[in-house]
Amino acid sequence: MAETTLQFVEEAQAYPAKRAAEARAGDFREIADRYAVPDAEAQSARCSQCGVPYCSVHCPLHNHIPDWLRLTAEGRLREAYELSNATSTMPEICGRICPQDRLCEGNCVIEFAGHGAVTIGSVEKFITDTAWEEGWVEALAPGRPRQQSVGVIGAGPAGLSAAEYLRVLGYEVHVYDRHDRMGGLLTYGIPGFKLEKPVVMRRVERLKAGGIVFHENFEVGSDASLDDLRRKHDAILIATGVYKPRAIKAPGIGGGGIVEALEYLIASNRKGFGDRVPAFDNGALNAKGKNVVVIGGGDTAMDCVRTAVRQGAASVKCLYRRDRANMPGSQREVSNAEEEGVEFVWLSAPEAFGAGENGWVTDARAARMRLGASDASGRRAPEPDPGSEFRLDADLVVKAFGFDAEDLPKMFGAPDLGVTRWGTLRVDHKTMASSLDGVFAAGDIVRGASLVVWAIRDGRDVSEHMHRYLKAKAAERRKAA
Repeated sequence: MAETTLQFVEEAQAYPAKRAAEARAGDFREIADRYAVPDAEAQSARCSQCGVPYCSVHCPLHNHIPDWLRLTAEGRLREAYELSNATSTMPEICGRICPQDRLCEGNCVIEFAGHGAVTIGSVEKFITDTAWEEGWVEALAPGRPRQQSVGVIGAGPAGLSAAEYLRVLGYEVHVYDRHDRMGGLLTYGIPGFKLEKPVVMRRVERLKAGGIVFHENFEVGSDASLDDLRRKHDAILIATGVYKPRAIKAPGIGGGGIVEALEYLIASNRKGFGDRVPAFDNGALNAKGKNVVVIGGGDTAMDCVRTAVRQGAASVKCLYRRDRANMPGSQREVSNAEEEGVEFVWLSAPEAFGAGENGWVTDARAARMRLGASDASGRRAPEPDPGSEFRLDADLVVKAFGFDAEDLPKMFGAPDLGVTRWGTLRVDHKTMASSLDGVFAAGDIVRGASLVVWAIRDGRDVSEHMHRYLKAKAAERRKAA
């Protein structure tokens, strides 16, 4: 092992080369290609194979990271893929969009020692992309039919992961989603420069080929109530995510040209698929030639500013009320955005929006902020700095404050569906069961807005709880018969 690993002193950290900022800002392709085989092996060989693998500990899926790094370093790529795939239904997607700087790589032992973390995410992407090209990704093989069916509401990462595990266990699985394509935010919320859409679609196609039935453009509460689906299936999983945009109150906030982040990103992604999008085509959701101001400091805000650059905005500014060190988004994404020409206006918050005679936004009026005492989360709370108001030209303002849960009991016609004070679904955290018998919940609709990797983990966990419930239900039926 010493010959193929522990090379972190001799071998410098090297991520796959990014395309020049000017080139990548002109399209929605991913900004970096994957490693060539020798490079992936060399970077994997930097792993220290430490006794306590903090990378795995801090991975929500507890992936066997040191093991598949060692296999990659030894040139045993198929085995590396099989081990990577054993704990994750979407390793190549996690390799692209996980905030590795806050999870596995951020807790790499050799990072602490000053040698630069092993480039875990890039290797993970390389392994599974290679597996797809080489035909190592096997078809989904359904288990022995169990004569029971499951309905999954929501085709995002939590729903798709649970659907895959339940199908492998032999259940008939139906997935219901409001969109015309499966994948949830993987498909419509995350731009192609972070996650190219064929990467998502090939996963969906694999599930379809495995017998999972997808119901597109299906609105629970309109096309069927939750009770209708409960009567149709033996168990239900709610994995809708959280889509309600958080609001702010400010004079002029309802004017034209002030839009929600998800609305803006969905329009852009639909255009990438070649769809007809009237609100994009008429300029309402298109940044071309405009002065764009994005408000927020999370990963969604980073997606919006970088999308605006690619749409040909005249200028792109990001207002965030805290400083760079206290922003929730990935620092890598901030660096990518800066390289592409985005200007960050730190410690600033909007106070009002001006509009022209036609009601369309003309400017954002903001105030400088300063960091005061720590709030409940431990972060220093921003507070206005008196007399520091300023103005920014703005033809398009994108609000990226985060997302809350929709009112599912009302939407689904299910008043007995229990929710927390935040509107997320209330579950028994030992079983992931909701307040309704046979109805389970997973992902952001339970956690609140979180990471894709946590949604995949929840999909994996809830499938085990649902399997136990369904086995017990089948045993009761046999006993009654």
